[in-house]
Amino acid sequence: MKLSKGWIVAIVIVIILLLLVSWGTGIYNKLVTKEETVNQQWANVENVYQRRADLIPNLVATVKGVANFEKSTLTAVIEARAKATSVSINPKNLDEASLQRFQQAQDGLSSSLARLMVVVERYPELKATQNFAELQAQLEGTENRITVERMKFNEVAQAYNAYLRQFPAVIFAGIYGFQKKAYFLAEKGAEKAPPVKFD
Repeated sequence: MKLSKGWIVAIVIVIILLLLVSWGTGIYNKLVTKEETVNQQWANVENVYQRRADLIPNLVATVKGVANFEKSTLTAVIEARAKATSVSINPKNLDEASLQRFQQAQDGLSSSLARLMVVVERYPELKATQNFAELQAQLEGTENRITVERMKFNEVAQAYNAYLRQFPAVIFAGIYGFQKKAYFLAEKGAEKAPPVKFD
């Protein structure tokens, strides 16, 4: 049986279309995989921030046990925790503005915790308690975990963003609505070392 030119052309066109669909599917699937990796790492970031938030009520309860501890400091910590836990981000919407809102709330909590630790220095009886020492160690460990998870998040977001901008993925990203993910950035002024003065 001999095929006519029309059939041969039709078969070639079908094969080319199947190859294009297969190629496009591969790119789409890679975009999905990379986006899911970013979403999973974002969940890890939220998890360590939640761990810190969960430690704070125990820390506040321990500090309240000191008779004349500054109530305004404790109130500031409690309010900052409430604000930090109220800000959540949908991983599909990890843009600059939402990540900045999240980070501002977390920075407020970090700042109030730092003030609390400075005030605690005036209470040697509090610093000497086992419960406070354990909570302080857990908080320090959690802060380290936050740093590590943020760094990992930036790495997977960078890999996703780089792939998203490469040709031909950029075409499919635009068609299917894949968006660039934001990064955690250092606080303004963090690039300058604080002055060291010896009196």
